Amino acid sequence: MIPFDVRLYRAQDYPRMPWRNGGGTTQEVACNDGGDSAAFEWRLSIADVAQDGGFSSFNGLQRIITVLEGAGIALTVDGQAQAPLRPRQAYAFSGDARVDCRLLDGAIRDFNLIYSPRHYRARLQWIGGVREWAFHSAASTVLLLNAGQALTVRRDGRALPEPARYDCLHIEQQAAAREDGRDDLAEYRLASASMLDACLIELQRRHG
Repeated sequence: MIPFDVRLYRAQDYPRMPWRNGGGTTQEVACNDGGDSAAFEWRLSIADVAQDGGFSSFNGLQRIITVLEGAGIALTVDGQAQAPLRPRQAYAFSGDARVDCRLLDGAIRDFNLIYSPRHYRARLQWIGGVREWAFHSAASTVLLLNAGQALTVRRDGRALPEPARYDCLHIEQQAAAREDGRDDLAEYRLASASMLDACLIELQRRHG
């Protein structure tokens, strides 16, 4: 079995902090070891947006946003209007961009991945519509945000801590060089008594 470290972050413990532009607050879900709200290589957060307005800038970083609750938002990025963003639709944009947000029908809650493309390659996808789902990953960092009911997770057959709604599971895989040059793939299996509703983020550290 590939060595790994697992942590479970509880929604009730997420710290709340002001936006960089002073327009609201964000709950920090997780960030890289040694990082903080002022300087990080990757960070997950949940924000409550109650009014139209501008987004904070994160120069040199990449952002992916998804609406968790509410009807949705319409973004204007560097002066270009984007298609309306509905729940579970992920949208990626540069942290350097000038972004304005308009609520489609009342307040929303959104979920954000912000990361350094210089340090990481990232993949984000929403899993839903089924009660069981399996995948394989060689990513150095795997994160699962549960947006639904109680979720069971197994990694290579081993049961991991169960995230409740808006809890986040964080798995760090210890990289090990293989003589054949192949990746070490771990098998993950997700299950829920109701339909799955989870966001999977895979981060692979760049070398060199």
